[in-house]
Amino acid sequence: MNRKSFLLGGVAAALMLGNVAAHAQGAAWPSKPVRIVVPFPAGGATDVVTRALTQRLSTELGQPFIIDNKPGAATAIASEYVSRAAPDGYTIMMGASSALVNNRFLYKKLSYDPDAFELISLVCVTPLVLVANTALPVDNVQSLVQYAKANPDKISYASYGTGTISHLATALLALRSGVRMSHVPYKGSSEALPALVGGHVNLYTDTVITSAPLLKAGKLKALGVTTAKRTALLPNVPTIAEQGFPGYEMVPWLGLVAPKGTPPEVVERLRVAMSKVMQTPDFIAELAQITDKTVDRETLFKDPDDLPETVKAATAS
Repeated sequence: MNRKSFLLGGVAAALMLGNVAAHAQGAAWPSKPVRIVVPFPAGGATDVVTRALTQRLSTELGQPFIIDNKPGAATAIASEYVSRAAPDGYTIMMGASSALVNNRFLYKKLSYDPDAFELISLVCVTPLVLVANTALPVDNVQSLVQYAKANPDKISYASYGTGTISHLATALLALRSGVRMSHVPYKGSSEALPALVGGHVNLYTDTVITSAPLLKAGKLKALGVTTAKRTALLPNVPTIAEQGFPGYEMVPWLGLVAPKGTPPEVVERLRVAMSKVMQTPDFIAELAQITDKTVDRETLFKDPDDLPETVKAATAS
């Protein structure tokens, strides 16, 4: 065998061994703990849903799944971090609709590419509710609008970040009703809810799961839910749509994503594991306290042409 043939044969063998090794590495995944980045603080709905998943995924896949909360900048901090992570399946994210859809229309420049992710699985939708401080002299959306028009710029509303759906939902209501209110962004519900209860702000559009305990305790009052139909989680609270704003609907969704380029066999294994976990009776029962099956998931992925109204609402607030 001449030297050229030997070298070519060696290269071919190396490539073959490399392919075998890469396949074996993918097949062996996970061989160490997996980090799930959450773009909101601990205690919020996204964090609660993720914690419900981690223990079950750990059992299913035989490795610990560790939560890493990276809140701030309307999910951009977490999104940038994960988009730049090695695409090996060991850093994934519980992506929110604001990170994967809304932000691209709200900001001229982002620190990450919204298309730099591989969707593993849609997890759930999380209905929102417009809640008010008990001292605010309103009991529903119509009385809120009347009060706001009589007191321009005197009502402030919290959100869990500029550009998040919490911000957009209230800004859209203000735009539709023609009232002026001041926006006060926080990093998450763990900051916004105490500010609302303490009277530092008047309103807040929050996930039902985090507001429910305070509603039950009488420390807040619910004015309307953002779903198209009444949610089973708060059946006695009317929708904003039925209170004079037909067509109003703002429902965030959560989905598990990985950096683009993650090996297909790793993504598929995660999808299979997620499918098994999400069909277990105990997980279904736990998720029923957070999400609402009456929400039509197909309406979550609307044509981008539907978004400019929310963009206008955000930029006007």
